[in-house]
Amino acid sequence: MQDIAQIRVIAHRGASFYAPENTLAAFELAAEQGAAAIECDAKLTRDGKVILMHDDKVDRTTSGRGAARRFDLKAIRDLDAGAWFAPKYRGERVPTLDEAMALWARRGLFPQIEIKPCDGRAEETGKIVARETAKLWPRDLPRPLLSSFSMRALEAAREAAPGLPRAWLTERLPKDWQNRAERLGCVALHCSRKHLTEAHARRIKAAGLALRCYTVNEPALAKRLFGWGVDSVFTDCPDRILAAV
Repeated sequence: MQDIAQIRVIAHRGASFYAPENTLAAFELAAEQGAAAIECDAKLTRDGKVILMHDDKVDRTTSGRGAARRFDLKAIRDLDAGAWFAPKYRGERVPTLDEAMALWARRGLFPQIEIKPCDGRAEETGKIVARETAKLWPRDLPRPLLSSFSMRALEAAREAAPGLPRAWLTERLPKDWQNRAERLGCVALHCSRKHLTEAHARRIKAAGLALRCYTVNEPALAKRLFGWGVDSVFTDCPDRILAAV
């Protein structure tokens, strides 16, 4: 398994252009397409279990309705997380963190786990996701990278598992980006490709931080970002970007 520092293309929620996002099927497909790393979103069920899901509500990516935080693990597992995408994925389930980690380790996929707390659960989510990641991941493999838009979640993650590297996620780069990253003890900054400039990229790299951009599905854009010094891109179609770069 490669360390994140060696990886240029990261499968965003798995190969999510071709399979339902944040599912085992999407991660398997990413591996088949040659991806060396995946990105996923981790949040908590009502009973405090870590599942992989992006939205605060289950509506868009499952057969259910309502806020994810109101479902316990059993209820979440009863939902169909694949039929919304395509009939062949009917019966796909919302994975737990331990299920996904077993697959990633088996397929040699480096995990970049975004802590995605529901409203009011930033500290709790950061703590539990970090603790479970540190406990579940094989010690002989490169340490997973945790990221979040939530500074409170990252602070809690640092307290719970200080040995896991962290990245701060931001859509636009604020003026105090360097102070924030340093305060959180981050090794990387992840930002939207829509608002990054070449000058920004040069300053971030000069500060000693790794720089990764989301979500990049156009090969020409990926090449331009790499030319600016961007270390990695998150993409829904890893096969397309890998073929180009």
